[in-house]
Amino acid sequence: MNSNQLAPAWLEKPQDVNSFAAGIWPKSFKRESDGNVSIGGNAVGDLVAQFGSPLYVLDKTEFFDRANQIIKAFSVAAAKRETTSKIYYASKAFLSTEVVRWVDELGMNIDVSSGGELAVALAGGIDPKRIGLHGNNKSHSEIGRAVSAGVGVIVIDSDIEIERIASAAGAQDRIQPVRLRVNSGVHAHTHEYLATAREDQKFGIAMADVPSLVEKIRSHKHLQFLGLHSHIGSQIFAVEGFVEAAKRLVSLQAELLKGGPVPEMNLGGGFGVAYTPADKPLEIEEVAKAITDAVADECEKYGIPIPVLAYEPGRAIVGPSGITLYNVGTTKDVLVGEDAEIRKYVSIDGGMSDNARPALYGADYSVSLVSRESKAAPALSRVVGKHCESGDIVVKDAYLPEDVAPNDLLAVATTGAYCFSLASNYNYLARAAVVAVANGKVDLIVRSETEEDLLARDVKVPR
Repeated sequence: MNSNQLAPAWLEKPQDVNSFAAGIWPKSFKRESDGNVSIGGNAVGDLVAQFGSPLYVLDKTEFFDRANQIIKAFSVAAAKRETTSKIYYASKAFLSTEVVRWVDELGMNIDVSSGGELAVALAGGIDPKRIGLHGNNKSHSEIGRAVSAGVGVIVIDSDIEIERIASAAGAQDRIQPVRLRVNSGVHAHTHEYLATAREDQKFGIAMADVPSLVEKIRSHKHLQFLGLHSHIGSQIFAVEGFVEAAKRLVSLQAELLKGGPVPEMNLGGGFGVAYTPADKPLEIEEVAKAITDAVADECEKYGIPIPVLAYEPGRAIVGPSGITLYNVGTTKDVLVGEDAEIRKYVSIDGGMSDNARPALYGADYSVSLVSRESKAAPALSRVVGKHCESGDIVVKDAYLPEDVAPNDLLAVATTGAYCFSLASNYNYLARAAVVAVANGKVDLIVRSETEEDLLARDVKVPR
């Protein structure tokens, strides 16, 4: 039970404020006998001393383990129904050239959604045939570069893009494989801004319009239609939405097969992960089996072959693989409400510039004191950033030791996805470095910015 009435119902007061909630942190994240915490065999204090804070830390072993688990789960489920699967890493979650090399080593494909992401994927050395290009407003230059590079597939998001891609492919005398993104109308149980298959939003083609647009795609000799694409949202904990979307796509698949081959079906990603103990993500094996069985059963009903099934996990691989380290600057106890309950405000040296998700989506996170062990009682706390915004909150509700103090180090869990990707220079804060850790080794993969970097684009600075 919570004694502080300001605490949300889901947040339980810990018996041991030095313990870590199960299923939230990377497996290598542990408290040593001296009270300090290590990740990937590296003391967090040493990491901050070498690379500064805030600091993004990626556990490479966790990344590989989670990716391999997903690859195996969908491969096994597909094989049982006599088809195969493809996994595209959704790079918008986290992207760097080193992570592209990890993806390549794992044998995955990679999904990009802009010219910049395409440039990073190509710079990382992956075979362009294993790249898929997304986006609801791909420019002529982005499409042209993708065709020229030889990307494996471009996902069409509007009628206009059919002509753009056909024109670019024709100009280069190439055959460009494409998919058509379908707005299935399935309403996933997630945040409004993370649901991407509802009718009234920017992504995808209405199901009623799909046959005529596929006919148009097939009319272009420089386009090769691979199949349909669906993505119902992100951070989803229920499998029913995926199953329903799959069933709706199979009905379209059956109709489209009358006019030509439809070898693949891409069912997107959005598999949820645990940010707090209140989050209960499904086992990926359960998700893989449910989706694959739904497709196979529907195909059997329509008397059509089961297509190759493609998926696009990002957060599910990199999210729980990452943490962010912060240094505490100030603390203050604030009396709130008629009952004068205390909330401890803990200010850190980062904020919404390195993790925008709480401000954007009201996202919840877990946080722990990691530079020492504490014998103090748990205190309801709010971890806030140093930006000039009252909404600059990194962890809205958490229990930290009552004696948390300046120069302590805090770690926030499950920050591998969409934190680095959404980072900004608000208030002219320099963006943080990213390091990868594994087996006692540390590798700097993205350096931190400097004030010189911040001024480099200002052409009016005296030189």
